[in-house]
Amino acid sequence: MDNLTHSLIGAALGQTGLKRLSGLGMPTLIIAANIPDIDAACTVYGIQSLEMRRGLTHGPIAMVVLPVLLAGLMIGFDRWQARRGKRPEKRAPVRPWQLLLLAFIGTLSHPAFDWLNNYGVRLLEPFSSTWYHGDSIFIIDVWMWAMLIGGYLWSRAADRRGGDWRRRGRVLVTALSAYILGNGVLTGVAEARTAAWVRATYGIAPELVVASPLPLAFWQREMLWRGEGKRGRRVINMADGVLPSIFALETDAPAPIGMDDPRIASAAARDPAVRAFLFWSRMPFAEAQPDGSILIGDQRFGNEMTRSRISVRIAPAGEGD
Repeated sequence: MDNLTHSLIGAALGQTGLKRLSGLGMPTLIIAANIPDIDAACTVYGIQSLEMRRGLTHGPIAMVVLPVLLAGLMIGFDRWQARRGKRPEKRAPVRPWQLLLLAFIGTLSHPAFDWLNNYGVRLLEPFSSTWYHGDSIFIIDVWMWAMLIGGYLWSRAADRRGGDWRRRGRVLVTALSAYILGNGVLTGVAEARTAAWVRATYGIAPELVVASPLPLAFWQREMLWRGEGKRGRRVINMADGVLPSIFALETDAPAPIGMDDPRIASAAARDPAVRAFLFWSRMPFAEAQPDGSILIGDQRFGNEMTRSRISVRIAPAGEGD
């Protein structure tokens, strides 16, 4: 997910009452909810960063090491402020073990929410490089933003008035969990319906069906499928007759996957960018270009807006020799 969402998740957890476990509890939760994204620095490597992101810093070793480091830094910061006479008088005492617990909770929330979208996360790196995908929530979900921001402000208002802000925070987390669960159910039903539709329409038994949530219409899904050397796409409205179709409902005719071209394996052996893309790609496809080159994309990011940025090109034979 985007870092605003991760930050809001940390804040929402704090409003359930966790922030009062220790001084610096709320900032620890918010920072911890973002800290696995320290691997974002590798984006300077361009396409090659696809094999570096959402891996080691999102895996089990990081889930142990990062909270310990963060808790140590927060405790050190509190003591540094105290030595300089700059520690806020209203700050509650910092309790090391409770602060460590908050750091663990916040850090663990990060891969859990990254898993929800279809970009993927390697939850077991470095023990396994398998990508895991939830396919339930768009990577930037404005409905989650609205729910989290509104719920946080609602809880904070009660906190300022001396009301039961913890209960409001727990209502927020419960509502958010219901939203996520509901989207997971929509995805499961959409994938089952699409698999049946592909078999009935084209006589193809799909090997893989992926539901790609849409940015505004959480009740719609861009359905991607592949099987028997073919790939296809359609957009479906899971709340037909109840909620409108914000995005045009489309069905693309089956097209070749095209990954059987021998030049692809050869390029992967010599080009780290191609190798990184194929390592990350879940639904790779290849298209021959008029100039003799090959464009390799991923069906999840196959639209015109993203294809040019999330793809690799294999040069025509002889180019660059």
